[in-house]
Amino acid sequence: MKEVTEQDAYLQLAQLCARSEHCQHDLLEKMRKWEMTDEAQARVMERLVNERYVDDERYARAFVLDKVQYNKWGRRKVEQALWMKHIDDDIRQRALDAVDVSTYINILKPLLKQKRRSTKAASEYELNQKLVRFALGRGFTFDIIRQCIDGDVDEMDEKD
Repeated sequence: MKEVTEQDAYLQLAQLCARSEHCQHDLLEKMRKWEMTDEAQARVMERLVNERYVDDERYARAFVLDKVQYNKWGRRKVEQALWMKHIDDDIRQRALDAVDVSTYINILKPLLKQKRRSTKAASEYELNQKLVRFALGRGFTFDIIRQCIDGDVDEMDEKD
C-alpha cells in the first residue's frame, strides 16, 4: 500500500467531510487503516477541526435526526450508536434532548399499528408483550412504548 502523506490525508478527508458529516472517530479509523502515525493523525485531525470540516456536535445533531426520522430508531438505540462512535457524553445528551418525546411517540405509533396487524398471538397480553419486545429492539424507552400501546388499545376499543 502506498504511503499516505499528511497533506494527502488532509485533502482526502476534507473532501469526504465536504460531502457529508463525519465524526472524529470515523476519520481517525480511516487514518489508522492508512497506517499513519498517531502524531500525524493528531495534526491532520486538529487541522480538520480548526477549519470546521469536522464538528462532533454538528455530526451528532445530524445523526440523531437521520436515525430518528428515516431509520425510525428510538432514543436508546441512537444513544448507543453515538456511544459506539465515541461522541462525548455532553454532546450526545444535547443532541438527544433536542428531539421531543412527541416525535418518538409519532414515530412509534404507526410502527406498532403495522406490527399489531402482522403479529399472531393467542391473547391480547401475549400480543402486547410481542409489541413491547419489538419496540424495545428498535430502541424506544419503556415509558414511550407504554404510552403508545395503551393509546392503541384505547383506539382499538373505540373502533369496535
